Amino acid sequence: MKNSNIGAKHLRTPGNLSPGKSTFIFVVALALSSLASAQQPSQQTDTAEARKDYYRAEFVILERKVDPDSINERMASRIPEPPNPELTEILRAVDGNGTVETTRDLVPRSELHLNSAASRLENSGKYRVLLATGWYQSFPPDFEGEPLRVAIGDWLADAGHRDVEGQITVDRQRYLHVNVQLNHWQPKPSTEEVVNLTGNGPEENQPSETGEDGAIEADNVSETAAVPEEVAISGANWPRAELLTWIRETRRMRSEEVHFLDSPTIGVLVFFKKIDG
Repeated sequence: MKNSNIGAKHLRTPGNLSPGKSTFIFVVALALSSLASAQQPSQQTDTAEARKDYYRAEFVILERKVDPDSINERMASRIPEPPNPELTEILRAVDGNGTVETTRDLVPRSELHLNSAASRLENSGKYRVLLATGWYQSFPPDFEGEPLRVAIGDWLADAGHRDVEGQITVDRQRYLHVNVQLNHWQPKPSTEEVVNLTGNGPEENQPSETGEDGAIEADNVSETAAVPEEVAISGANWPRAELLTWIRETRRMRSEEVHFLDSPTIGVLVFFKKIDG
């Protein structure tokens, strides 16, 4: 279904997409169709002073409820770059204890233009809204935004992070641009066969690699216990979960238009509302 009000180009990822992905896109398009004529009134700030290039940025991140085994995209062998621990800007990050962090002054979901679409998708029973939020900010020409960290969804104890994590960056040249880099993880299988990379026979016949003191080298030890997030995302500890799908896309945005970026299991709705002084 083509909907000029959505303005979405679907993400092309390696491999064959499952038939269910087209249903994902179709249902999202239906949810968005009612937004074409519905515009919320401009939000006024606490000051009467006009703000140039002032917008309300809105993001909705969805998870499609689907059996992971039905996804034909085989991403388990791909290893994304680990999250940058030096990121200081946070859209929404939830740790293992459920503590929520953000560096944005987020507006209530009820104020979002995308709220009705998010609710419709949620009520269908086929989708789970992981994030529906927005904030007000000036995006002047040549604005270079810092990546906003995202860590939402279910907590993967063995991995030490949420099952949907990554970053979103908003820039502006002549037009607004949004770069989305999100990974959707699933737990690694509880039992995995040991892969012999040497090809010299069964693993038990191979000599152990030890240091001078007879200790087994750390890189050869398979860790399965839960670890803190700051440890889980570093060095040889990455990754500790299996990649299901991801989104890697940069999209040029037009204000007052809903944009949809997606993979077979997660999708991102984006909307920018220009706030006139």
